[in-house]
Amino acid sequence: MYGSLDISTSGMIAQRTRLDVASANLANADTLLDSSGRLNPWQARRVMFAPASRDGSALGVRVAKIEVDRSPSPPGEFDPGNPHAFKDGPLAGYVARTNVDSVRENVNALEAVRAYEANVMAAEASKAIFAASLRLIA
Repeated sequence: MYGSLDISTSGMIAQRTRLDVASANLANADTLLDSSGRLNPWQARRVMFAPASRDGSALGVRVAKIEVDRSPSPPGEFDPGNPHAFKDGPLAGYVARTNVDSVRENVNALEAVRAYEANVMAAEASKAIFAASLRLIA
């Protein structure tokens, strides 16, 4: 009876996680140093969804994992005097950058908000149907 609410709730939780990850990516878009102070540019995270259960008994969606996006960072500007510039290799003299694409992250955030809203509306519709059914029975 509550399957539709389970589906909507799991969708809201999954989209909230997706929004959190997009927000973290945007917040760290300019983070070049790790917690030890070493040059280690932030790498964007991606949320991976999966069915709520592997055997199909539960309805909805779940966050399977949050992966680190290993795509290469675009090279920054050439500034060999910058302390964040690569010291050697093919990118020597170029300033390090993260692989966070702010346009992509903003679109991900917008999609997550819209999907969250759609799940809220579906849950509200389910509640209204349950309430109407109970009124008919009583």
